[in-house]
Amino acid sequence: MSVLPGEAVLRIGVIGCGNISDIYFSNLTGMFKKNVRITALTDTAAQRAHNASEKYKIPYIKDTDDLINSADVDIILNITEPFNHYPVALAAVKAGKHLYGEKPLCIKREEAQEILKIAKEKNLRIGNAPDTFLGAGIQTCRKLLDDGWIGTPVAATAFMVNHGHEHWHPGPEFYYKKGGGPMFDMGPYYLTCLVNLLGPVTRICGSAKKSFDTRTITSEPLNGTVINVDVPTHVTGILDFECGAAATVITSFDVYSHTLPCIEIYGSKGTLRVPDPNTFGGPVFVKRYYESIWSEVPFLSGFCENSRGLGLVDMAGAITENRPHRASGELAYHVLELMHGFHDASESGSYYNVKSKCNRPEPVY
Repeated sequence: MSVLPGEAVLRIGVIGCGNISDIYFSNLTGMFKKNVRITALTDTAAQRAHNASEKYKIPYIKDTDDLINSADVDIILNITEPFNHYPVALAAVKAGKHLYGEKPLCIKREEAQEILKIAKEKNLRIGNAPDTFLGAGIQTCRKLLDDGWIGTPVAATAFMVNHGHEHWHPGPEFYYKKGGGPMFDMGPYYLTCLVNLLGPVTRICGSAKKSFDTRTITSEPLNGTVINVDVPTHVTGILDFECGAAATVITSFDVYSHTLPCIEIYGSKGTLRVPDPNTFGGPVFVKRYYESIWSEVPFLSGFCENSRGLGLVDMAGAITENRPHRASGELAYHVLELMHGFHDASESGSYYNVKSKCNRPEPVY
């Protein structure tokens, strides 16, 4: 089943013109311009909105509510900062608009549940980043797993470790506030990839800690600014999957250097090395039990370049073709619950039993 829709084109209203927006604008007005059309944009920072409007020739609507209620918008693309995900999403679904957002779906589980409930009542689609799992690298891994190249998956590891965003991001403060931290910032890429490959999770144990009370920004334009850290910056734990596999996960903003892989899947007949889930490409390596060396596997599907917006385009196609979309609200909610589950398990000192379930998204290959 193709990830791209047919001839019907849905109209997109973009809310948020910050750091991540440029790749969305570029792709949705470039490689995906035959599939969707951006008809409006806005941002609370007027200059950012003006700059994007001029660069991409997209109409700027100053008032967010006016954009959401525009008759020329079918889908709201919510790429605001995490603390704004919920109010924008709520306004969108109440206005009867389909919604695709950046990760996380919302900060709180009850907020996300409310969005999904209203959307279901109104027969609206909810989609959410990340959509990197739809790219050539992870889809190639999905086919290798589905075709039994490493047998039955028994375990996995997933590591996202660095020393934070204050060294490069122009406005890194929100990464250390509620809704930020390494788990909520980068965890969605790793957890979504794992759920796509292995299926839903049933139980979590975890340990979360804040290593430093403050961080000093060394990037411009805020070089020298001290940030108060309000969230855990090193989170580690274990996921028990419904399929029987167990995964060890670490997300950290406290590590300067390491030699850890991004993701590896260990099966009864071999090991699969999964590429960085923050990318759409590769490389992909496999080593079966009777082999002495790793083999690189050619891509078995498309989209190896930065294709952010692919999940939105797939959702637009699903709306017109009346089929399930892959980067779904149910998947995003399951991942949101998993992220909270690590923190909850750490605070309680016991396992967190996952309440939500979701289906593995349909493959693209």
